[in-house]
Amino acid sequence: MLALRYLYLLALVIWLGGMVVLGAVVAPSTFQVLQSLEPQSGRALAGEVFGTALARFAYVGYACAGVMIVTLTIMGLLGPRPKPFLIRGILILVMLGIAVYAGVVVASQIALVQQEAGGLPSALAAADPRRIRFDSLHTLSERLMTINVVAALVLLFMEARTVGGE
Repeated sequence: MLALRYLYLLALVIWLGGMVVLGAVVAPSTFQVLQSLEPQSGRALAGEVFGTALARFAYVGYACAGVMIVTLTIMGLLGPRPKPFLIRGILILVMLGIAVYAGVVVASQIALVQQEAGGLPSALAAADPRRIRFDSLHTLSERLMTINVVAALVLLFMEARTVGGE
């Protein structure tokens, strides 16, 4: 049971930590450095780099969700169900759904707008429909990741309150 709980927590920490590092460290650093090195094309390059990192991390998130679902289910079947079992399961499934929606639907819509805008929607006029669409998709993407970070923090809090893996 300890090994299952360890795997569950490891997956949760990897997923949560990855989201926080991407949003708080990788994105700002990437945009700052590339824009300072290449004032003309740096923002577009940074968008490509961060978009690629985000797309690759999506698979990490999916794997972590899978590990968490499997280990939580096995823990529920083998011994006393972790408290509150159903809420944890629902949170994980919601997080996975959000991650898939953000990683597949929103990301593909962002890529389409970028393609239509010649790679740099932020260079378009503020009233341009492509710029408006890109900005709204970017905001949606940020909000979806924020929801997943909060949900992961709730799961982590639940684990911190658990005594002896109950």
